Amino acid sequence: MKQPKGLGRGLDAIFGTDAVDAKLKPMSQMTEIDIAEIIPNPTQPRTQFDEEALDELADSIRQLGIIQPITVKKSGDSKYIIISGERRWRAAQRADLKSLPAYVREVDDENLHAMALVENIQRQDLNAIEIALGMQRLIEECNLTQDALSEKVGKKRSTVSNYMRLLKLPDEVQLALKEGLISMGHAKAIAGAPQELQLRTLKKILKKSLSVRQAEELVRTLTEQPAEAAQNMEDEEYPESYSRLVEQLEKFFSQEISIKRSKNGGGRIVIDFSDDRDIDRFIEKFEKRGASAEIRNNK
Repeated sequence: MKQPKGLGRGLDAIFGTDAVDAKLKPMSQMTEIDIAEIIPNPTQPRTQFDEEALDELADSIRQLGIIQPITVKKSGDSKYIIISGERRWRAAQRADLKSLPAYVREVDDENLHAMALVENIQRQDLNAIEIALGMQRLIEECNLTQDALSEKVGKKRSTVSNYMRLLKLPDEVQLALKEGLISMGHAKAIAGAPQELQLRTLKKILKKSLSVRQAEELVRTLTEQPAEAAQNMEDEEYPESYSRLVEQLEKFFSQEISIKRSKNGGGRIVIDFSDDRDIDRFIEKFEKRGASAEIRNNK
């Protein structure tokens, strides 16, 4: 059978492809375990659980029971550590279940961390920051290089590096990514900006609702023309009328517009353009607007 690509091969990368590998060999096919004897994985990379979603899952469990057993590892104190299925375990407690069906696996601590991380990534249960923190924990606690980690989780070395770079971003950027205000692509773009301008870049992305491509273009400008770009990024507070004017001009020109006000009360309006074709397009817009106005006046 052809080996699947990407994270689908992550568990094989962790445990090997040998079907009788002792690390994966079940102690039993499946068993029923008292909920009181089950504890969450202290290295679980997932840190947030949707309360409403847990309540909905609990309702489903009350009606249908546990459809998919959880997977656990037996610890030294007669407890069972969850490898996968913490949401089901939490919801089962809300549904007042006394026991859970579970597969019991033999796995060492290093592979326990990796298995929990990969299982959550495969289910897309983690945000990018949680993934990055999980990878960092594996690197630090298991003394792994990024190359070794990429093999364990079935990810390219460059992908691992991109995740690790996220942890070097300002806390505000990490929070925006964690809460879904920006995407992984936005965060990667911000990481390429000069460090002293990363927060301003985030603010502009959020204020202007920039796409990833627009964010990358903004960062490219910051990198190529840092002095001028930094001046354009200044967070001076302008009257509301200025914001309305910028909004109308951007709608008309379909380009980035900025207002620069001098200390004497004057200033300038700057229209960004990419090439001569943009200039031609501006002229065409003015000509159409002028023709429309002339038609109205002649009626």
